[in-house]
Amino acid sequence: MTYSLILACIWGLAATLVALGPRRFHWPAAWALIAAGVPILGWVTLQNGPWVGLLVRAGGVWVLRWPVVFFLRRLRAVEPAE
Repeated sequence: MTYSLILACIWGLAATLVALGPRRFHWPAAWALIAAGVPILGWVTLQNGPWVGLLVRAGGVWVLRWPVVFFLRRLRAVEPAE
């Protein structure tokens, strides 16, 4: 197992521990997890290939699904300029 995958697993454990904590820490911790997860995802993709990178990305989106849902809602709410 590469160091990038080990770090991705540690990221997943940290996300799980945050989810078990009080609700008031969820959003600040979500932003910190996103900031840490993007470089980890790039490293995993670089070392292990795009398919493993897509699997890790799917796991990250599964853990942090509410920021993704709110982002997609905001994208749909923006009306295109004429």
